[in-house]
Amino acid sequence: MVNVSTQPFVDWINALEPTMGDDDLTLDDVERESTIYLIPEMDTPEALETFVRDRYVDILETELRAWEEDEGQWPDKLDWALFQEFVRVEHSYLAIDLDDETALEISEVDDALLLDSE
Repeated sequence: MVNVSTQPFVDWINALEPTMGDDDLTLDDVERESTIYLIPEMDTPEALETFVRDRYVDILETELRAWEEDEGQWPDKLDWALFQEFVRVEHSYLAIDLDDETALEISEVDDALLLDSE
C-alpha cells in the first residue's frame, strides 16, 4: 500500500515553516517522499478499506511525524475526515525484491524508539 499525499497535506507542511514563494514544497516534492506500507494480501477493495480504517490513526501519525515531530504543531483532531483529506491510499498487489544479495529481514519495531524525540 502506498501513501500518496494530497495538496491539503502539502499546504499543512508548508504552513509549518512559512517561506517565500519558490521555497514552498510542491505536491510533486512531497510525493517523492511517499511511504510504502507492507500489508497482508487483500482480496477485495472492501477488505483494504477495513484494514486502513482500523489503522488510519497510526498511518496518519506516521505521516505527520515524518514532517513534524512536535505533536503540538499537528492538526487538533486526528480523525477519519482528516485522514481522507491528507492521505490518498493506492493499493499495489505485488512487491518485488530485486536485491539478489540481501534477503529481506523481519525486524520488530520498538514503538518507543519511534516516539523518542531526544
